[in-house]
Amino acid sequence: MLSNNLAERGIKSLVMGRKNWLFSKSFEGAHAVATILSLVETAKSNGLHPRKYLDYLLTYLPNRQNTPLEAYLPWNPKVQVECR
Repeated sequence: MLSNNLAERGIKSLVMGRKNWLFSKSFEGAHAVATILSLVETAKSNGLHPRKYLDYLLTYLPNRQNTPLEAYLPWNPKVQVECR
């Protein structure tokens, strides 16, 4: 039997909070919300603390030189250690 419970749970935070997000009255705001929620849900599904993962990304990505983006993905071993 197929179920979409996992997908429904993943967007629950978006549905519950959409009236509170004043900045998502534009396409750009909605895109920003979708991007952040995607990062948060991906972090959760990989066993990471979402706030730590977002802090990690915002700390290290702006200073990225030649580091491949794969180094910042939530299943990378270094990220797993830093963000649990």
